[in-house]
Amino acid sequence: MTSNAAQAIFWADLAKWGPDKPPSACDLPFALKHCRRIARSHYENFTVVSLFLPRILRQDFYNFYAYCRWSDDIADEVEEHRRLPLLNWWQQQLSLCYSGRPVHPVMLALQQTIQRHQIPAETLEDLLSAFRQDQSTLRYHDDAQLFDYCRRSANPVGRVILKFGKADDATNIELSDWICSGLQLANFCQDMSRDAGNHRIYAPRDLWLKHGVTEAMILDAKCTPQLQAMLEDWVRVSREFFRKGSSLVDGVPKWLAVDVDLFIRGGLAILNSIEAQDYDVWTSRPTLSKFEKFRLLWKSLVFQFTRKSVHG
Repeated sequence: MTSNAAQAIFWADLAKWGPDKPPSACDLPFALKHCRRIARSHYENFTVVSLFLPRILRQDFYNFYAYCRWSDDIADEVEEHRRLPLLNWWQQQLSLCYSGRPVHPVMLALQQTIQRHQIPAETLEDLLSAFRQDQSTLRYHDDAQLFDYCRRSANPVGRVILKFGKADDATNIELSDWICSGLQLANFCQDMSRDAGNHRIYAPRDLWLKHGVTEAMILDAKCTPQLQAMLEDWVRVSREFFRKGSSLVDGVPKWLAVDVDLFIRGGLAILNSIEAQDYDVWTSRPTLSKFEKFRLLWKSLVFQFTRKSVHG
């Protein structure tokens, strides 16, 4: 489906199951089917991950993906004055997953996944905490403040997936956190100009001052030598996150190792693209072509095949 079709599903859902609507009858088979429909409506984003999933885990991925997608759409797509009330309502629905029966089909399906994999409430609540923060926090003072945001906005995704793979020991969690935060930072680097258009700056203030960059320069969204030097520094930091988490591929099941390797390669490819543009993300936004994405996938598959042949 197109992104327009995906958005149509979201708005139809909100009209039918939103907080100001009387509860509609919904059973678990319908809820599971509905999550599959949401995930497949974002087919381009979901297809690579779903290729390697064991069949027994696919529905759980659909359920979790639908939860993340719905949370993101509430935070970004609805009118600004409705976002916080809707996120608070979504939080209430999440609480019902742990102590009751939620009304919304996405939450009803997610409840089954939570119970099956013993996902802590805090992990899913952290995502909503980050989405709420986005409604009020538009500047970050230092790395500590930004990394705390990444801890809640990105790291829970990796932690849930480790739960699915029964690979959530302390070492793997730490490595996964590095990768997920690295992906978040790479996205911030890629989208500096786009975020500035929404008056949002994720680059911490300490980084601006280090390179003689002002808030006005960032919001003006025009390439300058100071901005390029700042972004070069930030790209270097982001690369280090991937390096620190890279050994996760050796600690997870083979089906998950392909995706972990692909996520790392994808994040680094974005950073390489930024470097290739001389750290200018203002003249044009760096992206990966379909051919480049396919090439990354092929490299991940070859890498995992080689590891399999070496280790047996």
